[in-house]
Amino acid sequence: MRPSSPNGGDDAERGSAVVEFTFLSLLLMVPLVYFIITMSQLQGGSFAVVGAADQAAKVFVAQTDAAGGRAAAEQAVLLALADHGHSAAGARVETSCAPADCMAAGSAVTVTVHLTVPLPFVPFSEALNLNAGQLSASATQLVGRFR
Repeated sequence: MRPSSPNGGDDAERGSAVVEFTFLSLLLMVPLVYFIITMSQLQGGSFAVVGAADQAAKVFVAQTDAAGGRAAAEQAVLLALADHGHSAAGARVETSCAPADCMAAGSAVTVTVHLTVPLPFVPFSEALNLNAGQLSASATQLVGRFR
């Protein structure tokens, strides 16, 4: 016959609820926290590409020549991404003009920024090609008639 505690339970089972609760909460909370961090990185990346595309288009049309506009747009993208904590390694910038002459008055300059967001806390994500997502945003500005 087993000895029982004064309140009717087994002494062998005392304290196991705390262990089970701790184990299950860690088992469920760690993936949940990682998911929240990953979604935060994606949301921050989406803010970064929208701001970068908008600023790059504005900077492009303010320049006097197309080559200087492309260089200034790329610098604006790098600066905007760095402000949001994203590296330039995962970014790509595309510019297009309609009509083909980018600096003609009334031309529409479209800048598209693509960003690859890596998974957080994965040390070899570049080598393993593990990404949380790929984001892109476009912005269009018209070249003014008077400069």
